[in-house]
Amino acid sequence: MKNLSIVSVIVALSGCQSMFIPPVTLDTDGSISTMTGVIDGATASQLSEELADNLSVNTLVLKGIPGSIDDESSLADVYKVIDDHQLTLIVPAEGYVASGGTDMLLMSRKRVIEPGACIGVHSWAMGEGGELVEGGQLPRDASEHQMYLDFYKKAGIDAEFYWFTLEKADSENMHWMSAEEINRFHLSTVDVLDLQNENEQQRTARCENRIDEMEI
Repeated sequence: MKNLSIVSVIVALSGCQSMFIPPVTLDTDGSISTMTGVIDGATASQLSEELADNLSVNTLVLKGIPGSIDDESSLADVYKVIDDHQLTLIVPAEGYVASGGTDMLLMSRKRVIEPGACIGVHSWAMGEGGELVEGGQLPRDASEHQMYLDFYKKAGIDAEFYWFTLEKADSENMHWMSAEEINRFHLSTVDVLDLQNENEQQRTARCENRIDEMEI
């Protein structure tokens, strides 16, 4: 649900040697399908086909989702597939989601974030009059916020989480959430244990290194 989504993806992948934008891949084993890559206009149909071919799948593991391209339409279509199939979404301890990937996680009513998983958020931005305008620069009653507020309301997430994402990082940076922040906004339907004992700087380094190491 973040505008300027190609920048969002580049931010999440900024530590990687290549700026190749990796498409979604799905690897299914029994009732579990594992997803990696960037959400785009083909993701919803790709997921639908995978579920049709594997009727026992009830869980989608988000191993590495750095963001989305063409957010509004791509994520809306994916939302419908997840909702129709009532999938449980899991971010594993060694995985990460960021930007539109984090929004994708929130599409399920059953969400599990394992301790150590990296959850990245930041502001959206839009071009206006040749200048980049950050969502956090607009007053809270600006009409541009409504689409995002409607999304989080539909997902059952408190509106304060939306304002939090705008405040914690601009569109060219990423904030990696602590277990306390994840639990405060109920991003996981099962509370996340804080097993890392790390400060924000250490968490940022760990999550950025993870993206580098995964080489999606």
